[in-house]
Amino acid sequence: MSDTIRIATRQSPLALWQAETVRNQLIELHPHLHIELVPLSTEGDRKQSVSLSKIGGKGLFLKELETALLNETADIAVHSMKDVTAHLPDGLEISTLLERHNPADALVSNKYDSIESLPDNAVIGTCSPRRQAQLLHYNPTFKIVELRGNVGTRLKKLDDGQFDATLLACAGLERLGLESRIAQPISVEHCLPAVTQGTIGVEVRTGDDQIKALLSPLNHEETVYRSTAERAFSARLNGGCSAPIAAFAHVEGNQVSISARVIELDGSRLLQTSGSAALADAHELGTGLAVELLEQGAQDILDNAEHGVSS
Repeated sequence: MSDTIRIATRQSPLALWQAETVRNQLIELHPHLHIELVPLSTEGDRKQSVSLSKIGGKGLFLKELETALLNETADIAVHSMKDVTAHLPDGLEISTLLERHNPADALVSNKYDSIESLPDNAVIGTCSPRRQAQLLHYNPTFKIVELRGNVGTRLKKLDDGQFDATLLACAGLERLGLESRIAQPISVEHCLPAVTQGTIGVEVRTGDDQIKALLSPLNHEETVYRSTAERAFSARLNGGCSAPIAAFAHVEGNQVSISARVIELDGSRLLQTSGSAALADAHELGTGLAVELLEQGAQDILDNAEHGVSS
């Protein structure tokens, strides 16, 4: 095998940070390696003026990177796991999950220091149906405006006064050295995180055992179980970027526990459940909780979200 490894990555500062983190950890383990980044522009990055749900979903951040893997112009691809679809192309797999970073959402505002201090009719920028639904469940008077772009773009729009506040992932802000912009880490009671938020994943060709062996020491076991439960929940609901769903798992001892929600886009209805299981049953736990919410009527909420309406 060549001593050169090529990492496919998106071009945003946060994506490059993630790819460089994987590169640095690999070099620390295997100093003989020469590792190159292969920055690529994805359709999701290029079409920032349109809602993701209208142009094909979060998989638009993956296609070019996965094509590079399949064409063997890259050896691995590094992703934010919350952008990774439930089903991957034939011949590809997620082999490695780095230890999960802070999964919480952050309130970012130049005017207000907490969710509780936001006034009625506050204007909040977000492109996330999950965040919109939970914000409106907390306060139905909030005015939600569409906001896409990388972290820097969103912060500039906030600083330009286009809205009163936004919600961003704590992990992304912390990784970019922007902790000072966090007005408040939001409690899971107010805003349950996105599935696998804060987790970096590495995608490889299924048969590339040598690459998988090099990556194996980076795989964080607890994060794997948490991700397995959350992604199973999302997969059973066929949750894409237009789906207002949230899930958060944690591990204690030999048990994995998960809390999960499906929320009407206008916040008027919130279905939630939770449960625990042995680590080996993480997938079945996530699937079972999804079925439980489907039995409570979650499909109607998901169908409404897909068509951009509320009950």
